[in-house]
Amino acid sequence: MNGRRKLIPMHGAARWTGGFWQGRQRACCQATIPAMGRLMIDDDRPRYLGNFEVAAGLVAGRHRGPKWNDGDFYKWLEAAAASLPLTGNAALAAQLDNLIGLIGRTQDTDGYIHTDVQIAQRTGASTPRFGNPMDFEMYNMGHLISAAVVHHRATGKSSLLDVALCAARFLDRRFAHPIPLDARHGICPAHLMALIDLYRLTGDRAHRDLAERLLNMRDLVTGGDDDNQDRVPFRQQRTAHGHAVRATYLYAGAADVYAETGDNSLWPALESIWNDLVSRRLYITGGCGALFDGASPDGATDQATITRVHQAFGRAYQLPNSTAHNETCAAIGNLFFNWRMLQITGDAKYADVVEWTLYNSVLAGVSLAGTEFFYTNTLRQLDTMPCELRWSRRRQARINCYCCPPNVARVVVQSADYAYLRGDDSIAIVLYGDSSLDTTFPGGRLRLRQETQYPWSGAVRITLQECPADLVLRLRIPAWCERATVQINGAASATAAPGTFLELRRRWAPGDLIEVNLPMPVRLLEAHPLVEETRNQLAVARGPIVYCLESVDLPSDTRLVDVRLREDLPFCDHAPDPALGGVVPLEGRAIVAAGEPWADRLYRPIRRGRQREILLRLVPYFAWDNRGPAEMSVWIPAAG
Repeated sequence: MNGRRKLIPMHGAARWTGGFWQGRQRACCQATIPAMGRLMIDDDRPRYLGNFEVAAGLVAGRHRGPKWNDGDFYKWLEAAAASLPLTGNAALAAQLDNLIGLIGRTQDTDGYIHTDVQIAQRTGASTPRFGNPMDFEMYNMGHLISAAVVHHRATGKSSLLDVALCAARFLDRRFAHPIPLDARHGICPAHLMALIDLYRLTGDRAHRDLAERLLNMRDLVTGGDDDNQDRVPFRQQRTAHGHAVRATYLYAGAADVYAETGDNSLWPALESIWNDLVSRRLYITGGCGALFDGASPDGATDQATITRVHQAFGRAYQLPNSTAHNETCAAIGNLFFNWRMLQITGDAKYADVVEWTLYNSVLAGVSLAGTEFFYTNTLRQLDTMPCELRWSRRRQARINCYCCPPNVARVVVQSADYAYLRGDDSIAIVLYGDSSLDTTFPGGRLRLRQETQYPWSGAVRITLQECPADLVLRLRIPAWCERATVQINGAASATAAPGTFLELRRRWAPGDLIEVNLPMPVRLLEAHPLVEETRNQLAVARGPIVYCLESVDLPSDTRLVDVRLREDLPFCDHAPDPALGGVVPLEGRAIVAAGEPWADRLYRPIRRGRQREILLRLVPYFAWDNRGPAEMSVWIPAAG
């Protein structure tokens, strides 16, 4: 590996033109972004916009909300800016101009901006800049920079970009020569991805060099812990440990630094951590960060090294269902990590995780209507949970820690940017969906159109409307698809192997039609035997969608815990369900083995009760909890 990206995104070149993703994007633009904006701008509990007004001296008051509220506000602003080319919403554009003006007024003349510290200093408190790593100053400025890059791409304006450049120059001066006392300020390092994006936009190597310096600064930590991934220097890490959001942001940022610097000392850590994460610590839904609270390194001989870790990965294969944490932001961090590894390598295994994560764990974080959210994402919801859990198992419009909702919004509204990647002379189709692509190669303009009912159908038609004659077209064949076929202008093409990009090389002409067929049989999946909580249980998937059982779909006299799956009772598609936004459920038959209530007993002799068959309906995991309170499970016991 030499660090050069093999594949590059084309921001804004692709558009969803219909189907599944346009529907999700429309809900985000029409419902999520406006509702979120009202909460952040009009609501005073906790403050988002209000903190900037106080910090700028426009009103009196104190800082309200978590110290990372600025970052959540910037994430919403990024989503809102990205929506403008899709909606042409002039009122929103004017509103963003006003908000950016306020952000500019809040920023200190030397580029520093962080409302919590600025408000404290305005009131005369002796609160130093970068005095406490848990103030999340660098994290917030990272999201400011990311929002500014997207705002500039979407609008061509430099108003927010000027603020971001000033902040980046401040960080460059402040951390020109890092010392150990500085080292822990890289918490939840969104700034690494942001600075590399700023470098790619401006071409100014100072931003790239700063990102590299801030990554290396972490190695100066003494007495670190896995809660911030600094117990062990990054280049020595080989497994995914600690706080799942902070970790996945670090991995994504390190991949960006590697891609631009070619620092080969980073690659062994990136590759090994990825292998550990996807083969030992990733939920079947693509979620990660299994534990509400963990201890790391768990069971270490040197007990002095063990620390408490919030929303932790846990041990290898430790994937509880009812008590799964799975913060939505961790799924998004994993998406970012895999997206960057895909660009570096061109390997379809990373694209598989991108798709799986998007459809399941990321989309699960927002309701079908687009206005209610999950902070954590369980795999089993029962009326009686085994312990008290901090976060609600029902979707909520307001979450005290509001980092996940705007994070989901910015991903969904920019989801078309994940559909295609370009190489020197190639286009890779990463996501299938009704879409158009319009970009330019040295050999000429490329315009193509996808038509498909994906993810409910695997039939995809790709029409080349205008194209360079020597274009290389790379079609992703998902790892779950074992008998994919491809035809060009009605004639069969090469064999398509699962988990690869199929390269099509020929002399292309406008009007050429590529037809891809990705069979989607229903699959019953089992987990590795070391995943103890899912022994002798099955999950159901079709195409890229993981399904679950909700008690609302069971007969009134049937309990979710009594349902069993049998391999010889097949499932088939159901008609799209208007009550669930047109998603396609699955229908089949299952076994109910009802037993007497357990009461307070922990163990009892096995009882083989009377069994009966029932009609079973499963819905996509991302669509659960959209029909009122219900029990839910992804994993269902196998019938004996």
